Amino acid sequence: MKGLVVKNTGSWYVVRPHDGGELLACKIKGNLRLKGFRGTNPVAVGDVVDVEVKADGSAVIASIDARRNYIIRRASNLSKEFQIIASNLDQALLVVTLSHPFTSTTFIDRFLATAEAYRVPVTLVINKVDLLTEPDDVELLEVVMHLYRTIGYDVLAVSSLTGQGLDELRAAVAGKTSLLSGNSGVGKSSLINRLVPGAGLRVGDVSVAHHKGMHTTTFSEMLDLPGGGAIIDTPGVKSFGTIDFARSEVAHYFREIFAASAGCRYGDCTHTHEPGCAVLQAVEESRISQSRYASYLSILEEDPNNKYRKPQ
Repeated sequence: MKGLVVKNTGSWYVVRPHDGGELLACKIKGNLRLKGFRGTNPVAVGDVVDVEVKADGSAVIASIDARRNYIIRRASNLSKEFQIIASNLDQALLVVTLSHPFTSTTFIDRFLATAEAYRVPVTLVINKVDLLTEPDDVELLEVVMHLYRTIGYDVLAVSSLTGQGLDELRAAVAGKTSLLSGNSGVGKSSLINRLVPGAGLRVGDVSVAHHKGMHTTTFSEMLDLPGGGAIIDTPGVKSFGTIDFARSEVAHYFREIFAASAGCRYGDCTHTHEPGCAVLQAVEESRISQSRYASYLSILEEDPNNKYRKPQ
């Protein structure tokens, strides 16, 4: 039978049958553990799968339908290459905070570049804006919102504590399958508790010593929204390593850099040193932000011996 993977606990997968039957707890069929597979999870939340139910009532995932898109990152486990965070998405919501904890623009830009590469629209959700009370904090919020809106991304300023911006967030997720991702401690669980009444997700504290969030979500799960659509909740991530980015393609995933590159003198310009580089000129003239250009360079300068093959 066909079904949708709605939960991944690491060893078990929960599948919702398309025919409306009861949820099935499934293992992976042996031949799905492909030899040479260099990922942490051959099956991801959002996958459409074929399930075989055995005579004893146990169920196994036998095959996975082709994915229309997904979000992927370099796995923290160095013995593996990649981790598919979720698949078949209408959009991703990247939740960030500018205080308690601070989300770096490098993290944001790496996520956005990956989403561009794998054809997933992104909305940037800046949470905990109630904490931004000092003039410098308010100015930082305005700068970040202006930067990413100018590039072409939707940006929402919200507070799960006060409710600011939640109506706009509800409208953004209505009727869609949305991935919720971000660093630990940015308030993803609090936002879901606001969006999905009765979800009751555990909310963690931010480490006072390190100003970083502590993990509260330990597995990925799809939660249905009251008015239609679904949110995929995922564990917080500390870093976002990119996958399968050839040096010549990195600029394609930075919208403003790609647009400016049309004016470069050389077609194979790396936008690092070449004469007649329109990107370098745009950076110098502040038409491309220094932070975005630095994020571009950080991907470009990763170890060239670390080559990652795009998973099928």
